[in-house]
Amino acid sequence: MPKVDVLNINGQKVEELELSESIFAAEISEYAVYEVIKNHLANRRQGTQSAKTRAEVRGGGRKPWRQKGTGRARQGSTRSPQWIGGGVVFAPKPRDYSYSVNKKVRRLALKSVLTTKVNEGNLIVLDALEMNAPKTKDFIAMLSAVNAGKKALVVTAENSPNVVKSGRNIPGVDITFVNTLNVYDIMRHDSLIITKEAVRKTEEVYA
Repeated sequence: MPKVDVLNINGQKVEELELSESIFAAEISEYAVYEVIKNHLANRRQGTQSAKTRAEVRGGGRKPWRQKGTGRARQGSTRSPQWIGGGVVFAPKPRDYSYSVNKKVRRLALKSVLTTKVNEGNLIVLDALEMNAPKTKDFIAMLSAVNAGKKALVVTAENSPNVVKSGRNIPGVDITFVNTLNVYDIMRHDSLIITKEAVRKTEEVYA
């Protein structure tokens, strides 16, 4: 079983924690990670892009000049695609880009990125993360004490308003919860800071 040090908010080691092999020492699948991130980004697309075809633009009903004898190319409408103000060929229309990925693939991808963070030494486990009031200064001090990277993802077991308010204005720092944890967020952050309680909940939910 992989083991990691458990730190307090001052960066001091308080104990050692054994992690579940099925979650934090799983076989890494780059293909699963790629598929899940691609799916995540596709599902975020609004799909509201739209342009008009030549049938939808206004005007162009009259032939601009006679068919023959002018020396110019024949034209039937000033709203043809080659004209300024004309319609767009194969114009994009609003569409839904979202699709689903198999649940087993999503879980394999999550286990893969969590294992990667452990192997790289970028998984930081805290014994607890509690704040009596929103204090951004205290949150920054915690990040510095545990040697977090410039981009850090903080994971708690449950929603803690004071923790969220303390860290939400810090550039490069995001806060999430076990039930909203996703592969994309883990991959785009340097450090994964997770509470001991959140580790146990993650092992229960994603086992």
